[in-house]
Amino acid sequence: QVQLVESGGGSVQAGGSLRLSCVASGHEYTQYCMAWFRQSPGKEREGVATFSRYGGITTYAEPVEGRFTITRDNAKNTLSLQMNNLKPEDTAMHYCGAIRPGIAGRETLAPGNVINWGQGTQVTVSS
Repeated sequence: QVQLVESGGGSVQAGGSLRLSCVASGHEYTQYCMAWFRQSPGKEREGVATFSRYGGITTYAEPVEGRFTITRDNAKNTLSLQMNNLKPEDTAMHYCGAIRPGIAGRETLAPGNVINWGQGTQVTVSS
């Protein structure tokens, strides 16, 4: 289905910022709620933030709420995640994913509802 490619990861000190991008190929991108996830070594993958297909509805995981902002530009087939005031616990591989139709609200943060994953981009935050 939709193909996703992430970029923008890197290494920063605590308190710094990064902006991740996920570019989708294929014109079916707008048919899906899109989301960012992250996974640290030894931990389960967890949802970070999601953006609805339409209506501009966003959902954030509690650890990042107030620090991260998810946006999508359908004209550019791009999903972005602005990450501010980064903390060492934000260190993880970050993935974007397309959520299966029929999922809404906080359920969009569940990795099991993703039907397409990107390759991932690493975010490392040092203290």
